[in-house]
Amino acid sequence: MKVVIDTNGFLSAIPLRGRNKWLYHAFMDERFTWVVSNEIISEYSEIICEKFSENTANFVLSSLLSAINHERFEPSYKWQLVEKDPDDNKFVDCAIGVNADYLVSDDKHIRNLLRIPNLFPPVPIVTFRQFKNIMQFG
Repeated sequence: MKVVIDTNGFLSAIPLRGRNKWLYHAFMDERFTWVVSNEIISEYSEIICEKFSENTANFVLSSLLSAINHERFEPSYKWQLVEKDPDDNKFVDCAIGVNADYLVSDDKHIRNLLRIPNLFPPVPIVTFRQFKNIMQFG
């Protein structure tokens, strides 16, 4: 299963007792393929450096990018579906382009796409809690 992960919940998978530590365990157990683009990796790096440290960012990203169950994908088309926060489009474009099973995000600007009737192209957005249930991490 191909999954694009928004930065907001990914950050809480990093600390030992982080709220979303289950995400790290599910990934390490190869229960899904984590899809990233260069733009997504850049944002991950920037935010991890801000919240933790450059060493943490290097370790986390090297672990992610060396894992067998990660995929690099560069969207060739920019859909520009998220109007209120265009920076979020990197996740949406990647999810659409790679035909992801899920875009996991708690971001309100991304989640607002669920309110658009007959959105084209469709975007399979779930919250981190919903994805945790899908992964069957109780």
